[in-house]
Amino acid sequence: MKKSRNVFFVSIVFMLILGYAPKLFAYPGEIVSKYAIPGMFPTGLAFDGKHIWMADRKDNMLYCLDPANGEVVRSIPSPAYWPTGLAWDGKYLWAADVKGGLPLSENYDGKIYKVDPENGNILRTIPAPSKTPRGLAWDGEYLWCSDNSSDEIIQFSPHDGTTIRSFISPSGDPRGLAFDGTFLWVSDRIKDEIYMVDTDAGMVHVITDAPGHFTMGLAFDGEYIWAVDTESDTLFKLVRNDEQLFRRSKERKAEVTYTHQITNFGPGDVLTADIYLSVPRDRDNQEIVKIDYPRKFRDVVTDASGQAYAHYSFENLPPGNNREATMITTARIYDTRYFIFPDQVGTLEEIPQDIRNRYLGDNEKYQLDHKAIRSALKKSIGDEKNPYRIARKIFNYLIDNMYYEMVGGWNTAPTVLERGNGSCSEYTFVYISMCRAAGLPARYVGSVVVRGDDASMDDVFHRWAEVYLPNFGWIPVDPSGGDNRWPRDQAEYFGHLSNRFLITTENSGGSDYMGWTYNSNAFYTSEPKTFVVSDHYGDWRPLKGSK
Repeated sequence: MKKSRNVFFVSIVFMLILGYAPKLFAYPGEIVSKYAIPGMFPTGLAFDGKHIWMADRKDNMLYCLDPANGEVVRSIPSPAYWPTGLAWDGKYLWAADVKGGLPLSENYDGKIYKVDPENGNILRTIPAPSKTPRGLAWDGEYLWCSDNSSDEIIQFSPHDGTTIRSFISPSGDPRGLAFDGTFLWVSDRIKDEIYMVDTDAGMVHVITDAPGHFTMGLAFDGEYIWAVDTESDTLFKLVRNDEQLFRRSKERKAEVTYTHQITNFGPGDVLTADIYLSVPRDRDNQEIVKIDYPRKFRDVVTDASGQAYAHYSFENLPPGNNREATMITTARIYDTRYFIFPDQVGTLEEIPQDIRNRYLGDNEKYQLDHKAIRSALKKSIGDEKNPYRIARKIFNYLIDNMYYEMVGGWNTAPTVLERGNGSCSEYTFVYISMCRAAGLPARYVGSVVVRGDDASMDDVFHRWAEVYLPNFGWIPVDPSGGDNRWPRDQAEYFGHLSNRFLITTENSGGSDYMGWTYNSNAFYTSEPKTFVVSDHYGDWRPLKGSK
């Protein structure tokens, strides 16, 4: 993946030299165009193959709009008095209404209307599958609706309103709904986000920003997502997918001073001490501006995973003295969100051989052939072959079968899995073990973390996993963070990093210099009965220019 990105950027430079102006990839949710709309209270949207239809709850009208300029082509009356969602079945409009057709203030059960787009005549009326249907979509056979009172996404029959299936909404206030032929797209008013959702169980695959603060209706025109926002009274045309792998935002510029200190409390001498500091590098989520070392290190060494370390070596440390290794990193760190479309992920066989060799290995922490690992793998993925879905199903399995608890120590993956709880490191070991047992390369990364305030101290740190997805590269997965109610909040820990983390370490596990820890490590020899304390911490200092 890294090679293909380098080729891409070299190509861009070459085309600029020749005078070409290449089109850079856009991210899902990026605004292509926007138009003012008729009315002030838009709700549902639908695309009829040529025009955009928009419902307005105050005007009680359905407007047919030209997608080239947003102008009104014509309009028909709403079938009832509080229109919400709209859908197009290839011939007719379908309209949801939360008042059940009555012009009263009471909250009556919702209705779904089949509407003639030529004159607005009602061709069929069925009960809505929930009391307050909002968004509406057509999948070619059935209708779908979102309900922000019951927090559900519901598939139902267009003949009599019978529910076919339902699942929890991505977040707490679902509104707009659209179907792109494979996935549902759902807008959330409170989060101001739009989600791409699996129709099987509601798993969220893509999270992107909504174009406004009260996004209501969604529609899909075969290429673009359309959204209407009732706060700005604007119709937006949005990118669905333009091959951009990730988006960076919320730049944080900071100086992180990392210190590892060895103190001799005696009564004997420390004879030798070696400290290894993991050297951070540029990654998708961070740009290293510079690294300073107040005290000169002995040399730089590299382990089998390719991780570099600044190596400090000390001798003859008497009681009451200490030695420390310090690294000052100035970096730009970003909130980084990956856009993973399951059908665009390559096969397991397409994973490069060097990645397989380095990140499919077994050892005492992972125990890939242990019965607990094999049993959990069978239950979680079955015969799944898609690398992304393998990774998500294992992720979901740990959400359902483990809970976070720091119980002390870093036990083996089978022990943690059978126990059912663990720290972030133990979750990571289990996740890596199950992924590797399924043939999916995985590793871990370790970091220094902002703890609340921008200027803060971290002595707890954090670690999570990364999986290699062909056509996408290394993707962050934090299985210990995914234990949340909402599918959106679960998905936040798969393919997303906040700007709180300076990643120092990436490793396969069992490094010659780092062992199973991260950020730093120390080894020492001493005279008998000598009490030695090894301590490490990171101090964050915000710099001007942070966003």
